[in-house]
Amino acid sequence: MKTTVTELPESRVRVEAEVPPEVVEREVAKAARQFGREMRIPGFRKGKVPPPVVIRRVGREAVLDEAVRDSIGRWYADAIGEAKIAPVGDPDLKLPDTLPGEGEPYTFTVEIGVRPEAKLGTYKGVEVGRREPEATDEQIDAELAQMQERAARLETAEREAKEGDFVVMDFVGSIDGEEFEGGAGRDQMIEIGSGRLIPGFEEQLVGHKAGEEITVNVTFPEEYGATHLAGKDAQFAVTVKEVKEKVLPELDDDFAVDQAGFDNLQELRADIASKIKEADERAVDQAYREAVIDAVVAQATIDVPESLVEARARELWERMIHSLSHQRISKEMYLQMAGKTEEEIISEALPEAETALKREAVLAAVIAAEDIEPSDGDILDALQASAARENVKPEKLRDRLEQQGRLDELKEDLASRRAADLLVEEAKPISVEDAQKRDLPFTPPAVVESAAS
Repeated sequence: MKTTVTELPESRVRVEAEVPPEVVEREVAKAARQFGREMRIPGFRKGKVPPPVVIRRVGREAVLDEAVRDSIGRWYADAIGEAKIAPVGDPDLKLPDTLPGEGEPYTFTVEIGVRPEAKLGTYKGVEVGRREPEATDEQIDAELAQMQERAARLETAEREAKEGDFVVMDFVGSIDGEEFEGGAGRDQMIEIGSGRLIPGFEEQLVGHKAGEEITVNVTFPEEYGATHLAGKDAQFAVTVKEVKEKVLPELDDDFAVDQAGFDNLQELRADIASKIKEADERAVDQAYREAVIDAVVAQATIDVPESLVEARARELWERMIHSLSHQRISKEMYLQMAGKTEEEIISEALPEAETALKREAVLAAVIAAEDIEPSDGDILDALQASAARENVKPEKLRDRLEQQGRLDELKEDLASRRAADLLVEEAKPISVEDAQKRDLPFTPPAVVESAAS
Protein backbone atom coordinates (compact mmCIF):
# COMPACT_ATOMS: atom_id res chain seq x y z
CA MET A 1 0.00 0.00 0.00
CA LYS A 2 1.27 3.47 -0.90
CA THR A 3 0.69 6.31 1.55
CA THR A 4 1.37 10.04 1.53
CA VAL A 5 1.36 11.94 4.83
CA THR A 6 0.61 15.66 5.04
CA GLU A 7 1.00 17.48 8.35
CA LEU A 8 -1.92 19.62 9.46
CA PRO A 9 -2.31 22.12 12.32
CA GLU A 10 -3.17 21.01 15.87
CA SER A 11 -1.00 17.88 15.72
CA ARG A 12 -3.12 16.26 13.01
CA VAL A 13 -2.15 14.62 9.73
CA ARG A 14 -3.81 13.68 6.48
CA VAL A 15 -2.95 10.23 5.15
CA GLU A 16 -3.72 9.56 1.50
CA ALA A 17 -3.73 5.82 0.90
CA GLU A 18 -3.71 3.86 -2.34
CA VAL A 19 -4.70 0.18 -2.33
CA PRO A 20 -2.96 -1.64 -5.24
CA PRO A 21 -5.22 -2.96 -8.05
CA GLU A 22 -4.23 -6.57 -7.38
CA VAL A 23 -5.33 -6.27 -3.73
CA VAL A 24 -8.62 -4.68 -4.81
CA GLU A 25 -9.29 -7.49 -7.32
CA ARG A 26 -8.48 -10.13 -4.71
CA GLU A 27 -11.07 -8.64 -2.35
CA VAL A 28 -13.60 -8.34 -5.18
CA ALA A 29 -13.18 -12.04 -5.92
CA LYS A 30 -13.61 -12.85 -2.23
CA ALA A 31 -16.80 -10.77 -2.04
CA ALA A 32 -18.08 -12.44 -5.22
CA ARG A 33 -17.57 -15.86 -3.67
CA GLN A 34 -19.60 -14.70 -0.66
CA PHE A 35 -22.41 -13.61 -2.99
CA GLY A 36 -22.12 -16.89 -4.88
CA ARG A 37 -22.77 -18.97 -1.78
CA GLU A 38 -26.35 -17.72 -1.69
CA MET A 39 -27.05 -17.63 -5.45
CA ARG A 40 -28.86 -20.21 -7.55
CA ILE A 41 -27.81 -20.10 -11.21
CA PRO A 42 -28.69 -22.83 -13.72
CA GLY A 43 -25.67 -24.99 -14.50
CA PHE A 44 -23.96 -24.41 -11.15
CA ARG A 45 -24.40 -26.04 -7.78
CA LYS A 46 -25.50 -23.75 -4.98
CA GLY A 47 -22.47 -22.11 -3.41
CA LYS A 48 -20.20 -23.05 -6.34
CA VAL A 49 -20.87 -20.13 -8.67
CA PRO A 50 -17.49 -18.78 -9.97
CA PRO A 51 -16.67 -15.11 -9.12
CA PRO A 52 -16.71 -13.93 -12.78
CA VAL A 53 -20.24 -15.29 -13.22
CA VAL A 54 -21.36 -13.62 -9.98
CA ILE A 55 -19.86 -10.30 -11.07
CA ARG A 56 -21.64 -10.46 -14.45
CA ARG A 57 -24.93 -11.33 -12.78
CA VAL A 58 -24.79 -8.88 -9.80
CA GLY A 59 -22.70 -6.15 -11.35
CA ARG A 60 -19.11 -5.23 -10.56
CA GLU A 61 -20.06 -2.07 -8.67
CA ALA A 62 -22.26 -3.94 -6.18
CA VAL A 63 -19.56 -6.56 -5.56
CA LEU A 64 -16.84 -3.92 -5.24
CA ASP A 65 -18.97 -1.94 -2.81
CA GLU A 66 -19.32 -5.04 -0.62
CA ALA A 67 -15.58 -5.72 -0.90
CA VAL A 68 -14.79 -2.19 0.30
CA ARG A 69 -17.19 -2.53 3.26
CA ASP A 70 -15.49 -5.78 4.30
CA SER A 71 -11.93 -4.49 3.80
CA ILE A 72 -11.87 -0.80 4.73
CA GLY A 73 -11.13 -1.46 8.42
CA ARG A 74 -8.11 -3.58 7.54
CA TRP A 75 -6.99 -1.13 4.84
CA TYR A 76 -7.25 1.72 7.33
CA ALA A 77 -5.03 -0.16 9.83
CA ASP A 78 -2.54 -0.97 7.04
CA ALA A 79 -2.44 2.68 5.99
CA ILE A 80 -1.74 3.86 9.55
CA GLY A 81 1.00 1.27 9.89
CA GLU A 82 2.53 2.11 6.52
CA ALA A 83 2.47 5.83 7.34
CA LYS A 84 4.28 5.08 10.64
CA ILE A 85 2.19 7.44 12.73
CA ALA A 86 0.88 7.08 16.28
CA PRO A 87 -2.85 7.91 16.01
CA VAL A 88 -4.80 9.63 18.76
CA GLY A 89 -8.60 9.74 18.77
CA ASP A 90 -11.14 8.78 16.14
CA PRO A 91 -10.26 9.08 12.45
CA ASP A 92 -12.09 11.21 9.89
CA LEU A 93 -12.29 8.70 7.05
CA LYS A 94 -13.13 10.04 3.60
CA LEU A 95 -14.01 7.51 0.90
CA PRO A 96 -14.15 8.36 -2.82
CA ASP A 97 -17.47 9.28 -4.42
CA THR A 98 -16.87 6.88 -7.31
CA LEU A 99 -15.52 3.35 -7.25
CA PRO A 100 -12.43 2.47 -9.34
CA GLY A 101 -12.67 0.56 -12.58
CA GLU A 102 -11.14 -2.85 -13.12
CA GLY A 103 -7.36 -2.74 -12.81
CA GLU A 104 -7.39 0.62 -10.98
CA PRO A 105 -6.26 1.28 -7.38
CA TYR A 106 -8.67 2.23 -4.61
CA THR A 107 -7.82 5.48 -2.85
CA PHE A 108 -9.10 6.95 0.40
CA THR A 109 -8.07 9.68 2.84
CA VAL A 110 -7.77 9.71 6.62
CA GLU A 111 -7.41 12.75 8.85
CA ILE A 112 -6.49 11.98 12.44
CA GLY A 113 -4.71 13.34 15.49
CA VAL A 114 -1.20 12.03 16.12
CA ARG A 115 1.10 11.82 19.10
CA PRO A 116 2.75 15.24 19.59
CA GLU A 117 6.48 15.65 19.02
CA ALA A 118 8.79 16.49 21.90
CA LYS A 119 11.95 18.59 21.65
CA LEU A 120 14.15 17.10 24.32
CA GLY A 121 15.99 19.16 26.89
CA THR A 122 18.14 17.43 29.50
CA TYR A 123 17.09 13.81 29.63
CA LYS A 124 20.07 12.09 31.21
CA GLY A 125 20.95 12.64 34.84
CA VAL A 126 17.69 14.30 35.92
CA GLU A 127 17.25 14.54 39.69
CA VAL A 128 14.13 12.94 41.18
CA GLY A 129 13.01 12.45 44.77
CA ARG A 130 12.84 8.79 45.75
CA ARG A 131 11.52 7.66 49.13
CA GLU A 132 12.59 4.48 50.84
CA PRO A 133 10.16 1.53 50.97
CA GLU A 134 8.57 1.16 54.38
CA ALA A 135 6.15 -0.82 56.51
CA THR A 136 4.60 1.32 59.24
CA ASP A 137 2.94 0.12 62.43
CA GLU A 138 -0.29 1.61 61.10
CA GLN A 139 -0.10 -0.60 57.98
CA ILE A 140 0.75 -3.69 60.01
CA ASP A 141 -2.13 -3.01 62.41
CA ALA A 142 -4.52 -2.55 59.46
CA GLU A 143 -3.52 -5.95 58.05
CA LEU A 144 -3.92 -7.61 61.45
CA ALA A 145 -7.37 -6.03 61.78
CA GLN A 146 -8.37 -7.54 58.44
CA MET A 147 -7.10 -10.93 59.58
CA GLN A 148 -9.20 -10.54 62.73
CA GLU A 149 -12.26 -9.74 60.64
CA ARG A 150 -11.72 -12.82 58.48
CA ALA A 151 -11.39 -15.00 61.60
CA ALA A 152 -14.39 -13.48 63.39
CA ARG A 153 -17.31 -15.68 64.46
CA LEU A 154 -20.98 -14.83 64.96
CA GLU A 155 -22.58 -15.60 68.31
CA THR A 156 -26.24 -15.24 69.31
CA ALA A 157 -26.81 -12.13 71.43
CA GLU A 158 -29.71 -12.15 73.93
CA ARG A 159 -30.20 -8.38 73.70
CA GLU A 160 -31.41 -5.59 71.44
CA ALA A 161 -29.66 -5.16 68.08
CA LYS A 162 -27.13 -2.40 67.61
CA GLU A 163 -24.92 -1.05 64.80
CA GLY A 164 -22.56 -3.77 63.53
CA ASP A 165 -24.79 -6.66 64.66
CA PHE A 166 -26.27 -9.24 62.30
CA VAL A 167 -30.04 -9.73 62.30
CA VAL A 168 -31.81 -12.84 61.00
CA MET A 169 -35.34 -11.93 59.93
CA ASP A 170 -38.43 -12.67 57.86
CA PHE A 171 -40.04 -9.78 56.01
CA VAL A 172 -42.94 -9.01 53.69
CA GLY A 173 -43.07 -5.72 51.79
CA SER A 174 -46.18 -3.89 50.63
CA ILE A 175 -47.12 -0.66 48.90
CA ASP A 176 -50.50 0.87 49.69
CA GLY A 177 -51.43 -2.38 51.46
CA GLU A 178 -50.60 -4.59 48.45
CA GLU A 179 -47.66 -7.00 48.59
CA PHE A 180 -45.26 -6.60 45.68
CA GLU A 181 -43.16 -9.14 43.79
CA GLY A 182 -39.69 -9.71 45.24
CA GLY A 183 -40.60 -7.96 48.48
CA ALA A 184 -40.63 -11.00 50.76
CA GLY A 185 -37.82 -13.03 52.34
CA ARG A 186 -37.32 -15.70 55.00
CA ASP A 187 -34.32 -16.27 57.28
CA GLN A 188 -32.46 -13.38 55.70
CA MET A 189 -29.33 -12.27 57.57
CA ILE A 190 -28.20 -8.67 57.23
CA GLU A 191 -25.43 -6.69 58.93
CA ILE A 192 -26.74 -3.44 60.37
CA GLY A 193 -24.74 -0.64 58.84
CA SER A 194 -23.60 -2.58 55.75
CA GLY A 195 -25.80 -0.48 53.46
CA ARG A 196 -27.05 -3.54 51.57
CA LEU A 197 -30.73 -2.71 52.03
CA ILE A 198 -32.87 0.25 51.00
CA PRO A 199 -31.72 3.46 52.75
CA GLY A 200 -33.36 3.70 56.18
CA PHE A 201 -34.20 -0.02 56.51
CA GLU A 202 -31.23 -1.20 58.55
CA GLU A 203 -31.35 1.74 60.97
CA GLN A 204 -34.90 0.79 61.99
CA LEU A 205 -33.71 -2.66 63.15
CA VAL A 206 -31.60 -1.07 65.89
CA GLY A 207 -33.12 -1.48 69.37
CA HIS A 208 -35.13 -4.62 68.59
CA LYS A 209 -34.49 -8.18 69.72
CA ALA A 210 -35.43 -11.73 68.77
CA GLY A 211 -39.16 -12.43 68.71
CA GLU A 212 -40.27 -8.87 68.03
CA GLU A 213 -42.49 -7.96 65.08
CA ILE A 214 -41.99 -4.45 63.71
CA THR A 215 -43.00 -2.33 60.73
CA VAL A 216 -40.20 -0.71 58.75
CA ASN A 217 -41.16 2.29 56.63
CA VAL A 218 -38.93 3.21 53.69
CA THR A 219 -38.96 5.07 50.40
CA PHE A 220 -37.39 3.43 47.38
CA PRO A 221 -34.73 5.68 45.74
CA GLU A 222 -35.75 7.46 42.54
CA GLU A 223 -32.95 5.65 40.67
CA TYR A 224 -33.92 2.21 42.04
CA GLY A 225 -33.28 -0.61 39.55
CA ALA A 226 -36.88 -1.91 39.61
CA THR A 227 -38.60 1.04 37.94
CA HIS A 228 -42.09 0.04 39.18
CA LEU A 229 -40.84 0.57 42.76
CA ALA A 230 -38.65 3.65 42.21
CA GLY A 231 -39.64 6.62 44.37
CA LYS A 232 -42.50 4.80 46.13
CA ASP A 233 -43.19 4.54 49.87
CA ALA A 234 -43.25 0.97 51.20
CA GLN A 235 -43.89 -0.82 54.47
CA PHE A 236 -42.14 -4.04 55.52
CA ALA A 237 -43.62 -6.32 58.15
CA VAL A 238 -40.48 -7.68 59.84
CA THR A 239 -40.10 -10.54 62.31
CA VAL A 240 -36.76 -10.44 64.11
CA LYS A 241 -35.74 -14.08 64.59
CA GLU A 242 -32.21 -13.76 65.95
CA VAL A 243 -29.60 -11.13 66.80
CA LYS A 244 -25.95 -12.13 66.29
CA GLU A 245 -22.86 -10.21 67.31
CA LYS A 246 -19.45 -10.42 65.69
CA VAL A 247 -16.76 -11.68 68.06
CA LEU A 248 -13.17 -10.98 67.06
CA PRO A 249 -10.36 -13.26 68.23
CA GLU A 250 -7.75 -11.79 70.56
CA LEU A 251 -4.52 -10.61 68.93
CA ASP A 252 -2.10 -12.83 70.80
CA ASP A 253 0.34 -15.66 70.23
CA ASP A 254 -2.53 -18.17 69.88
CA PHE A 255 -3.95 -16.04 67.06
CA ALA A 256 -0.57 -16.13 65.27
CA VAL A 257 -0.44 -19.92 65.59
CA ASP A 258 -4.06 -20.59 64.56
CA GLN A 259 -4.40 -18.09 61.74
CA ALA A 260 -0.95 -18.02 60.15
CA GLY A 261 1.14 -20.86 61.59
CA PHE A 262 3.69 -18.64 63.35
CA ASP A 263 5.06 -19.33 66.83
CA ASN A 264 4.05 -15.96 68.23
CA LEU A 265 2.50 -12.60 67.38
CA GLN A 266 5.89 -10.92 66.99
CA GLU A 267 6.84 -13.33 64.18
CA LEU A 268 3.50 -12.71 62.46
CA ARG A 269 4.00 -8.94 62.63
CA ALA A 270 7.50 -9.33 61.19
CA ASP A 271 6.17 -11.42 58.29
CA ILE A 272 3.42 -8.89 57.55
CA ALA A 273 5.99 -6.06 57.67
CA SER A 274 8.21 -7.92 55.20
CA LYS A 275 5.37 -8.44 52.72
CA ILE A 276 4.18 -4.84 53.01
CA LYS A 277 7.72 -3.59 52.44
CA GLU A 278 8.14 -5.84 49.37
CA ALA A 279 4.88 -4.54 47.91
CA ASP A 280 5.88 -0.96 48.72
CA GLU A 281 9.25 -1.47 47.04
CA ARG A 282 7.48 -2.42 43.81
CA ALA A 283 5.21 0.62 44.19
CA VAL A 284 8.22 2.90 44.79
CA ASP A 285 10.00 1.50 41.71
CA GLN A 286 6.97 2.20 39.52
CA ALA A 287 6.35 5.64 41.02
CA TYR A 288 10.03 6.57 40.63
CA ARG A 289 9.96 5.42 37.01
CA GLU A 290 6.98 7.67 36.29
CA ALA A 291 8.54 10.57 38.21
CA VAL A 292 11.75 10.27 36.16
CA ILE A 293 9.77 10.44 32.90
CA ASP A 294 7.85 13.44 34.26
CA ALA A 295 11.17 15.12 35.11
CA VAL A 296 12.28 14.65 31.49
CA VAL A 297 8.90 15.97 30.32
CA ALA A 298 9.47 19.09 32.43
CA GLN A 299 12.79 19.67 30.60
CA ALA A 300 11.28 19.14 27.14
CA THR A 301 9.25 21.37 24.85
CA ILE A 302 5.94 19.75 23.89
CA ASP A 303 2.93 21.39 22.31
CA VAL A 304 -0.20 19.40 23.13
CA PRO A 305 -3.36 20.93 21.59
CA GLU A 306 -6.53 20.82 23.69
CA SER A 307 -8.31 18.91 20.92
CA LEU A 308 -5.70 16.16 21.17
CA VAL A 309 -6.01 15.96 24.95
CA GLU A 310 -9.78 15.62 24.66
CA ALA A 311 -9.40 12.92 22.00
CA ARG A 312 -7.11 10.92 24.29
CA ALA A 313 -9.49 11.41 27.24
CA ARG A 314 -12.29 9.95 25.12
CA GLU A 315 -10.03 7.04 24.21
CA LEU A 316 -9.40 6.38 27.91
CA TRP A 317 -13.15 6.48 28.57
CA GLU A 318 -13.92 4.10 25.72
CA ARG A 319 -11.23 1.66 26.87
CA MET A 320 -12.68 1.65 30.38
CA ILE A 321 -16.20 1.02 29.08
CA HIS A 322 -14.89 -1.81 26.89
CA SER A 323 -13.17 -3.32 29.94
CA LEU A 324 -16.31 -2.97 32.08
CA SER A 325 -18.38 -4.69 29.39
CA HIS A 326 -16.46 -7.90 30.14
CA GLN A 327 -17.84 -7.62 33.67
CA ARG A 328 -21.35 -7.13 32.23
CA ILE A 329 -21.42 -3.48 33.27
CA SER A 330 -22.88 -1.25 30.57
CA LYS A 331 -22.01 2.39 30.04
CA GLU A 332 -25.42 3.40 31.36
CA MET A 333 -24.98 1.28 34.51
CA TYR A 334 -21.56 2.77 35.20
CA LEU A 335 -22.78 6.34 34.74
CA GLN A 336 -25.63 5.64 37.15
CA MET A 337 -23.25 4.17 39.75
CA ALA A 338 -20.82 7.07 39.34
CA GLY A 339 -23.60 9.65 39.47
CA LYS A 340 -21.94 11.59 36.66
CA THR A 341 -22.47 12.31 32.98
CA GLU A 342 -20.19 11.01 30.26
CA GLU A 343 -18.89 14.53 29.61
CA GLU A 344 -18.09 15.02 33.31
CA ILE A 345 -16.03 11.83 33.39
CA ILE A 346 -14.18 12.77 30.20
CA SER A 347 -13.49 16.23 31.63
CA GLU A 348 -12.04 14.67 34.78
CA ALA A 349 -9.77 12.48 32.61
CA LEU A 350 -8.20 15.47 30.80
CA PRO A 351 -5.18 15.86 33.17
CA GLU A 352 -4.41 12.12 32.95
CA ALA A 353 -4.75 12.26 29.16
CA GLU A 354 -2.36 15.22 28.87
CA THR A 355 0.20 13.55 31.12
CA ALA A 356 0.02 10.32 29.08
CA LEU A 357 0.52 12.17 25.79
CA LYS A 358 3.52 14.09 27.09
CA ARG A 359 5.13 10.94 28.48
CA GLU A 360 4.61 9.10 25.19
CA ALA A 361 6.04 12.04 23.22
CA VAL A 362 9.18 12.16 25.38
CA LEU A 363 9.76 8.41 25.18
CA ALA A 364 9.36 8.52 21.39
CA ALA A 365 11.94 11.34 21.25
CA VAL A 366 14.37 9.35 23.43
CA ILE A 367 13.92 6.30 21.18
CA ALA A 368 14.88 8.44 18.19
CA ALA A 369 17.77 10.19 19.97
CA GLU A 370 19.27 6.93 21.22
CA ASP A 371 18.41 4.95 18.07
CA ILE A 372 16.66 2.29 20.15
CA GLU A 373 15.38 -0.67 18.16
CA PRO A 374 14.44 -4.02 19.72
CA SER A 375 16.27 -6.99 18.24
CA ASP A 376 14.59 -10.19 17.14
CA GLY A 377 15.93 -11.75 20.33
CA ASP A 378 14.24 -9.04 22.42
CA ILE A 379 10.94 -9.75 20.66
CA LEU A 380 11.20 -13.50 21.22
CA ASP A 381 12.11 -12.99 24.88
CA ALA A 382 9.04 -10.77 25.33
CA LEU A 383 6.84 -13.45 23.78
CA GLN A 384 8.15 -16.34 25.91
CA ALA A 385 5.40 -16.19 28.55
CA SER A 386 2.53 -15.80 26.05
CA ALA A 387 3.96 -18.57 23.87
CA ALA A 388 4.19 -20.90 26.86
CA ARG A 389 0.55 -20.21 27.79
CA GLU A 390 -0.55 -20.97 24.22
CA ASN A 391 1.80 -23.96 23.97
CA VAL A 392 3.49 -22.63 20.80
CA LYS A 393 7.02 -21.54 19.97
CA PRO A 394 7.80 -17.82 20.34
CA GLU A 395 8.82 -17.72 16.67
CA LYS A 396 5.37 -18.91 15.62
CA LEU A 397 3.69 -16.31 17.82
CA ARG A 398 5.94 -13.60 16.36
CA ASP A 399 5.03 -14.65 12.81
CA ARG A 400 1.34 -14.59 13.71
CA LEU A 401 1.63 -11.06 15.10
CA GLU A 402 3.42 -9.99 11.93
CA GLN A 403 0.65 -11.45 9.75
CA GLN A 404 -1.94 -9.63 11.87
CA GLY A 405 -0.05 -6.34 11.54
CA ARG A 406 0.55 -6.17 15.31
CA LEU A 407 4.31 -6.77 15.44
CA ASP A 408 5.17 -3.08 15.08
CA GLU A 409 2.97 -2.34 18.09
CA LEU A 410 4.99 -4.83 20.17
CA LYS A 411 8.27 -3.36 18.89
CA GLU A 412 7.17 0.15 19.86
CA ASP A 413 6.16 -1.04 23.32
CA LEU A 414 9.53 -2.74 23.84
CA ALA A 415 11.38 0.35 22.58
CA SER A 416 9.40 2.56 24.98
CA ARG A 417 10.30 0.29 27.89
CA ARG A 418 13.98 0.40 26.90
CA ALA A 419 13.82 4.19 26.67
CA ALA A 420 12.25 4.41 30.13
CA ASP A 421 14.85 1.97 31.50
CA LEU A 422 17.62 4.19 30.14
CA LEU A 423 16.13 7.33 31.72
CA VAL A 424 15.83 5.57 35.10
CA GLU A 425 19.37 4.19 34.93
CA GLU A 426 20.75 7.66 34.17
CA ALA A 427 18.60 9.53 36.72
CA LYS A 428 19.96 10.70 40.06
CA PRO A 429 17.76 9.83 43.07
CA ILE A 430 17.64 12.44 45.81
CA SER A 431 15.66 12.68 49.04
CA VAL A 432 11.97 13.54 48.81
CA GLU A 433 12.59 16.50 51.11
CA ASP A 434 15.21 17.97 48.76
CA ALA A 435 12.97 17.37 45.76
CA GLN A 436 10.07 19.18 47.45
CA LYS A 437 12.25 22.14 48.37
CA ARG A 438 13.45 22.44 44.76
CA ASP A 439 10.04 21.75 43.23
CA LEU A 440 11.24 18.58 41.51
CA PRO A 441 9.21 15.40 40.83
CA PHE A 442 9.25 12.79 43.63
CA THR A 443 7.64 9.49 44.58
CA PRO A 444 4.44 10.00 46.61
CA PRO A 445 4.06 8.66 50.17
CA ALA A 446 2.74 5.17 50.80
CA VAL A 447 -0.99 4.54 50.98
CA VAL A 448 -2.05 2.79 54.18
CA GLU A 449 -3.86 -0.34 53.08
CA SER A 450 -3.54 -4.10 53.28
CA ALA A 451 -0.67 -5.37 51.14
CA ALA A 452 0.23 -8.65 52.79
CA SER A 453 -2.81 -10.75 52.01
